Amino acid sequence: MRKHEKEYEFKKKLIEVHKKNLRNTNLLPDDNEIEIKHGFAVDISSAYTDVVFTAAKDFVDYMFISMDISVLLSKQKICSEYIRVVINPDDETLDTAKGYMGYKLDVNDEGIIITAYDERGAAQALYRLEDFMTMRRAPYLKKGIVQSRAMFSPRMIQTGYAEDQFPNWHLRDIAHAGMDTILLNVRNINKTHNGFVDFNEIIYRAEKYGIDVYAYSHYKSPFHPDDDGAEAYYESTYGELFSHCPGLKGVILVGESVAFPSHDPHTSGSTSRVGKDGIPSTQIHPGWWPCVDYPDWLRLLRKVIDKHKKNVDIVLWSYNWGWAPTEDRIKLIENLPKDVSLLVTYEMCEPYEVNGVTEYSSDYTLSLSGPGKYFVSEAEAAKKAGIRLYAMTNTGGLTWDFGSIPYEPFPMQWQKRYDSLSQCKEQYGLRGLMESHHYGFYPSFISELAKWNFTITDCKENDILSKILDGIFVPRDTLKLKEALSLWSDAITFYDATNPDQYGPFRIGPSYPLIFMRKIAPIVADYAEAKSGNLVPTYDPFTWYEKGLSSIPQITIHSELKRLGEMETLMQKGIELMEEIEDRSDELEELLDLGRYIRLSVITAINCKKFLLAKTNLNSSQSAKQMLDALNEMEKIAFDEIENAKKALPLVQTNSRLGWEPSMEYLGGERHINWKIRQVEFMIEVEIGDFKKGLKHNRNFTREELF
Repeated sequence: MRKHEKEYEFKKKLIEVHKKNLRNTNLLPDDNEIEIKHGFAVDISSAYTDVVFTAAKDFVDYMFISMDISVLLSKQKICSEYIRVVINPDDETLDTAKGYMGYKLDVNDEGIIITAYDERGAAQALYRLEDFMTMRRAPYLKKGIVQSRAMFSPRMIQTGYAEDQFPNWHLRDIAHAGMDTILLNVRNINKTHNGFVDFNEIIYRAEKYGIDVYAYSHYKSPFHPDDDGAEAYYESTYGELFSHCPGLKGVILVGESVAFPSHDPHTSGSTSRVGKDGIPSTQIHPGWWPCVDYPDWLRLLRKVIDKHKKNVDIVLWSYNWGWAPTEDRIKLIENLPKDVSLLVTYEMCEPYEVNGVTEYSSDYTLSLSGPGKYFVSEAEAAKKAGIRLYAMTNTGGLTWDFGSIPYEPFPMQWQKRYDSLSQCKEQYGLRGLMESHHYGFYPSFISELAKWNFTITDCKENDILSKILDGIFVPRDTLKLKEALSLWSDAITFYDATNPDQYGPFRIGPSYPLIFMRKIAPIVADYAEAKSGNLVPTYDPFTWYEKGLSSIPQITIHSELKRLGEMETLMQKGIELMEEIEDRSDELEELLDLGRYIRLSVITAINCKKFLLAKTNLNSSQSAKQMLDALNEMEKIAFDEIENAKKALPLVQTNSRLGWEPSMEYLGGERHINWKIRQVEFMIEVEIGDFKKGLKHNRNFTREELF
């Protein structure tokens, strides 16, 4: 029986970068393999840098912890069996490896020679040796030569450990995943959402893992670039930041966080989101429009930053105006300074037809593999304008489809995204990726799959997914596991990424409340960055709209119910197939529970929609009998949802990562699920109960009596 975890106990797993006792001692090396034995030496005398030293120590740890083998770390050749690391970008034998993070592995009877293009390539080569042995579950390496280099850079990620916290073990996981950049949410020098953080200390430690640091800006921008005092203000913010933290390599700028009082006639010209007398402006907030004066603002930022550090990667992210007319977005790109990078979200703002209605991907989702039309239009424009192109892809393993899980276990759908990203590199010159928002990164078989796909290599590994699954889950039946994951991968394609669902039941899963009368919200921890929990606790999509970009929710809700029903069915089929696998490892049991939790989250969303329709029927009833029928239907749905929530309890009890997200902290764990059960029970007993009592006074009522 699996252990009941305390809140945050999942971090113990993150601390243990290398899995213990991974080796299968029953396996023997093949004729075309060499064996790393006790006494092997890792010789870094020709490649001694902090990055290589850090990776070499990691390799020694891996061999001892995972393979039960003691190897030496040396600055000189001290024995005949060795792994020798050399950094030589001019080596004539480098072919595929000739480029950033490039390396050549030469495995032969005498040992292993790593010839790296740069220090980060040397580190990745050592991590790759670990990967090979993990998949083999033995310290055996196939003889031959393999050359590889990075496909994308930067590969940017936020922390999955705690908001803006990057302990060394998390940096190790990030480096192992092939990612080379972390993001810090910057409100001021050494100040993040949660208070003081020593930026330079993080930069110093990240350097040792071959990881750069970018600032994700949350600086307020009260000045237009033409205003008196504008340069002085931005000098006091961005200039001072790079003066104090010259190790920062870049800065991310997104409209909702950094909008300035634009003079663009489409906008309100104000950074305030509050309209006059409580009535919203009919003009657009500058953060949600491709303003014509963004180029001037960017030039001013370049000017003040350049005083303190040259060649900072200034990244403008078009996330907030992907919905805007194509001609306005392209006009902005055509006028951008050539020394900035453009970050474009890969799949959102995409309308699509299903069941006779038009849906719209409001935010990050894996249901559409991408690229969307918004991305393609801006990628084409960036290529034409000679602007560096990055994509927000969430390929760290998670999107806003589910707000309180560690990763989305849908490898076949992820593979479609990886394949299309590779095509975008060829077609549009795509260079870098942002791989998560503030839900961060959790190492998984999905991030391992991404690493293999984001490496340009001549290594011909057949069916890499099966080998990754074998290494991590040790299934008795890999084929059956893949069949189950294929069903789950099909399931996510029936998900519609609407704002009401993603800010509602899918944000926190089975702990999401069912609201009838009293608008009761789950309690957010006082130390959480997202004080509102990034959550809309009353499910009512009828009050949302998408600027006319999709069919209205009163119509789409019926299609969404049908599609979520199909999604739930596919998830359940995959669960049942996975349950047939005998002698499941702890890792496989945890994967199975993740699938169960996702299915229960889908059922919560279904019940929210059904409950809303029943409430609507109640309000439009023409007689007391119809009202009573609607109340009985609401009551039945509520009881069903209580049972659904109860089924989630053992899942969150044995995996403390379920129900947690870095900015929200716990909103979907055991405490909140029990809270939700009590909330629904109160709603049934008091609210529905009182409504039924009141209805007895007019049990023969019909609306015709009013006329």
